[in-house]
Amino acid sequence: MSTPTPTTPRPRDTQHVFVVERSERLSPHLVRIHLGGDAFEAFIAGASPEKIRATDKYVKFLFAQPGSGLEPPYDLEALRERLDPADLPVRRTYTVRSVDEAARTIAVDFVVHGDEGVAGPWAAAAQPGDRVALSGPGGLYFPDEDPATTHVFLGDDSALPAVAAALEALAATVPDARGTALIEVATAADELALTAPAGVEVRWLHRDGDATPGEPLVAATTQFAATTGRVRVFAHGERSAMKAIRRILVDDWALDRSDFSLSAYWALGRAEDRFQAEKREPIGALE
Repeated sequence: MSTPTPTTPRPRDTQHVFVVERSERLSPHLVRIHLGGDAFEAFIAGASPEKIRATDKYVKFLFAQPGSGLEPPYDLEALRERLDPADLPVRRTYTVRSVDEAARTIAVDFVVHGDEGVAGPWAAAAQPGDRVALSGPGGLYFPDEDPATTHVFLGDDSALPAVAAALEALAATVPDARGTALIEVATAADELALTAPAGVEVRWLHRDGDATPGEPLVAATTQFAATTGRVRVFAHGERSAMKAIRRILVDDWALDRSDFSLSAYWALGRAEDRFQAEKREPIGALE
């Protein structure tokens, strides 16, 4: 009879309780929240330099259910013992658009569609002084600094902060970089002024209320002719779209897996809890 191997408990994610400093309405569907306060130092100290430098760094917010009266930080183990699952704080993942160490703030962009979801309405209503708990950061991507590389960025609204951060970093590190960014947003009013190398063309794609999210991005990628030579791709967005784009990169562009960073940030018709759970199921596989 074998003796079961004891399992090591998963370490708890440290909750950093940030304070809303200010908010900006960047476009009809995008709100930027600047977060600061005493948590900033611990947030920076707990992250590796690679994660702070990463242009796709992300954090996981914890949002209490409206009207619950709960305040961060949350003792999740204790709450699970006394609350129904539907009443627990929910976890939502967002890209950190920028870190300002001088101002001791981080900026996070939220896609907002009216009262839809949890995080969007919170961001739309956020006021200076509001407190919010988050953990992280994660992420490790930074654009290739080889001048010979042709860069291709493919993303929708959810990936816009990471694409924008990558373009900005590329402009600072490789100002002569070449490439193309295809970015899908809801309407022309959702386009943003981005900092990018002069040699990187930014093309905006619009759903305009009719297209299924991800369809314009997949169609544009299908029609796009990848440059021969050293190509590096950053592709992130809706799950079905990323599955289709991965097939294009591998089958049509003949790229190796090491040539691209690709993942699903969300799935149409799925809240994040279900979306994250499905990553361990066949439906969530991108390959």
